[in-house]
Amino acid sequence: MRYIFLLLSIIIFVGCAPKEPVSKSGTIVKDVAVEEVEENIAYSQELKKDVSKIEIKDVQIYDLLNIPQDVSYYVESIDNNKTLYEIQKEYEKNYFSIWNIEKPQEDLKSVMWPFASFRFNKSYGENLQPIEESFFQNMLEDANFKAYGTVNKKAVALKHSNMRAFPTVRPLLKDPSLAGEGFPFDYLQNSSIHANEPLFVSHYSKDREWAFVFTGYASGWLKSNEFVVLKDEHIDELQKAQKVAITIEDSPIYDTQGNFLFKSKVGMIFPLISEEKDTYTILSVSSFKNSKPLFLKSKIYKDIATKDVLSLSKNSLVSIIKEVSKTNYGWGGMYEQRDCSSMLRDMFAPFGIWLPRNSYQQSKIGETVSLENLSDSEKIETIKERAIPFETLLYKRGHVVLYVGTYNDEIVVFHNTWGIKTKNEKDEGRVIIGKPIFSSLKLGKHQENYDEEAEILKNLTSMNILTK
Repeated sequence: MRYIFLLLSIIIFVGCAPKEPVSKSGTIVKDVAVEEVEENIAYSQELKKDVSKIEIKDVQIYDLLNIPQDVSYYVESIDNNKTLYEIQKEYEKNYFSIWNIEKPQEDLKSVMWPFASFRFNKSYGENLQPIEESFFQNMLEDANFKAYGTVNKKAVALKHSNMRAFPTVRPLLKDPSLAGEGFPFDYLQNSSIHANEPLFVSHYSKDREWAFVFTGYASGWLKSNEFVVLKDEHIDELQKAQKVAITIEDSPIYDTQGNFLFKSKVGMIFPLISEEKDTYTILSVSSFKNSKPLFLKSKIYKDIATKDVLSLSKNSLVSIIKEVSKTNYGWGGMYEQRDCSSMLRDMFAPFGIWLPRNSYQQSKIGETVSLENLSDSEKIETIKERAIPFETLLYKRGHVVLYVGTYNDEIVVFHNTWGIKTKNEKDEGRVIIGKPIFSSLKLGKHQENYDEEAEILKNLTSMNILTK
């Protein structure tokens, strides 16, 4: 067993800084003018009046009522002891790939895609009003792309963070009046990043509030205070160390002094320092003075993590899928939730199966079978014939699902979805689901005004078996 004794020899400093008074909610207390308080109260009262006029309907969704929503039902037919050594040994290579480059691997034009994709006359802000052209001009200037590839440092994320397409926390929405647009679809949300994930820093924004970074699966803007640069010797030791993978959601993790660091999420990986009877001692990284790394030890119970790569067994699949099902739908990982591809990516991490970040890239992993130009019945026949439960992804443009088997001879998939598209003579709509579910490939077929053209089955273009 390889433990990282070298890192333990690093001197750990403790510092403190004066803090502003905070309220019970954790927000900084400021003096606020009485007039502003009164104005906010008046506004909230008006808002309540408006909200009271809205009719909330409890929409019944056929698949959720008639297809088992417990993963235990679907694991009965799988091989209980399947291991995937050849696939699993590639996981760490991919996870740490970004620490083994010396400069960005993407050209400047490809990383500037957001500035070519989003236009001021088709974008809306947090106030649901059109974003002014000056916003885009300011973003491009602050992005400082003339410095692309000039820093080239290896780093690590300090907490669960949001990777942005522009160096800003402000959202960019498409027309909020259209179904499937507006909240929660902030197109500047590129991906979320777990605490302690490896990063590669290309350069800083002009004001240095942000840095353009790469992970092993995405690139974008991260706030400068949300990561810390590491030395080469730290990089080497962290990669060599034995790892533990988190298997339980939302368990608080503290340092040995009892200070809260972050909550656990399936998909997190930490270096292992030592193993005790009931606990693991893991290493995490925090930031110290002048953005220097501070290495911290944490004790976590063994029931929230594993030092061994999980096999695709019944018990492990049930446990992990139940955990990732605890989060709602979160576009791009916003609000520490997951979307369709990030859920699958995190779900397969404890099994040592590496998946890219977006649905299209995930559809290219393993053995790919084209479903294009097939009729619906031919797609169903091909899936039933060749797909392996819990090892096969089905892909349509913009969405990816996991094949888990059949129920009453109907194909069933597991996926995190925003909702069901509807359409009448006048406009489009959505029946909101907003969470992970088990469903058929014709999810929504029993809903009023169901849009058959948006059906999952009709739009499937490929399936891919991850383990081949």
